[in-house]
Amino acid sequence: MQNDLSRVSTIRKQNVHRSNGQKTLFGVGRTPAVRAGVLEQETFHTMLTIERRRAERSRKQFVLMLFDAHALLESRPGEKLVQQIIPIISSSTRETDLIGWYKEGVILGVIFTEINVDGDNPITEVLHSKVVNALHEELDREIASNLIVSVHLFPESQDQGTPERLADIRLYPDIARKDSKRRLPLAVKRMIDFVGSGALLLVLSPVLAAIALAIKLTSKGSVIFEQERLGQFGRRFQCLKFRTMYTNNDPQVHQEYVQRFIAGQAESSRSENGEDRPVVFKITNDPRVTPVGRFLRKTSLDELPQFWNVLRGEMSLVGPRPPVQYEFDVYDVWHRRRVLEVKPGITGLWQVSGRSRTCFDDMVRLDLRYTQSWSLWLDLRILAATPRAVFTGDGAY
Repeated sequence: MQNDLSRVSTIRKQNVHRSNGQKTLFGVGRTPAVRAGVLEQETFHTMLTIERRRAERSRKQFVLMLFDAHALLESRPGEKLVQQIIPIISSSTRETDLIGWYKEGVILGVIFTEINVDGDNPITEVLHSKVVNALHEELDREIASNLIVSVHLFPESQDQGTPERLADIRLYPDIARKDSKRRLPLAVKRMIDFVGSGALLLVLSPVLAAIALAIKLTSKGSVIFEQERLGQFGRRFQCLKFRTMYTNNDPQVHQEYVQRFIAGQAESSRSENGEDRPVVFKITNDPRVTPVGRFLRKTSLDELPQFWNVLRGEMSLVGPRPPVQYEFDVYDVWHRRRVLEVKPGITGLWQVSGRSRTCFDDMVRLDLRYTQSWSLWLDLRILAATPRAVFTGDGAY
């Protein structure tokens, strides 16, 4: 972080803006121009990442405002416009706010750091109104109306996402940049997922059929249980499992337990010999679970249908466990990072490191460690360790 801050300081002192030589709003293949106080794209993305980390610790919100000039590229000379737009934005922001390139020469960004949320009006509407009014007062009407201004609040509110995903992807350009740098390893990971899940579904088809028959003969209801889960960037998908519970049970029981567990308020249970069991992520001795379902959960065989989710690209063989909506709703800000950077998986670092015995914060730390140190070799090690965790049933309920 210190190196990143030093880079920002250097950029501010030099006030140098680099052009990529492409046709952009702010320069059409010209020599590099001087832009006081405007950070380069890579540096601005770095500062945006740092602000997210700071907000996770301080729990103080910040706002990212973007000025998208795509609609103006074909009809306006960029060099003259930038001389008008930058001073207006600068005069509408504080000295502590950061101005820089979100997308070089096309989308300008401003990070309003550590904002105070006072009054009845949402801070996003207040800032948007202030800056847009300034632009309309100072700029030509056609220019101002074609400059698209969007506002993004971090941490995200429930209404910021879309019906398909919860996270506001505009707040995470660094993740897309990271994925572009490791495109080949990610392509190999996807190939392993596709081939591996397809082969396992074929090889295990007799086992799948036997489990389906056992479920059908011992309890009423469908064989497959579908539950909406959250994948990368909070994308919603239907996660498949073999049904392990009786039908028409009350989901509120598990919802309340998960919320207590995440908050560190779940109580430990007692084993048959009177010893305290560790607090676990799943309810132990859940009366809603069928006898067949108890065996399937103990051996993790209930998760075999998720190979179909992997085949469809919604999950990976290795990755963080996909949460349900009511679990995500009670996450702390830093917990949410576990569903952002990689696809969810059938197995992962926490599953082979104690599974349900791990407390929630430690589980999240293991997921974050996985996302930060991900490699194909790490995936292979986790896959190799998974059969032992499944056969021993250690920490599974």
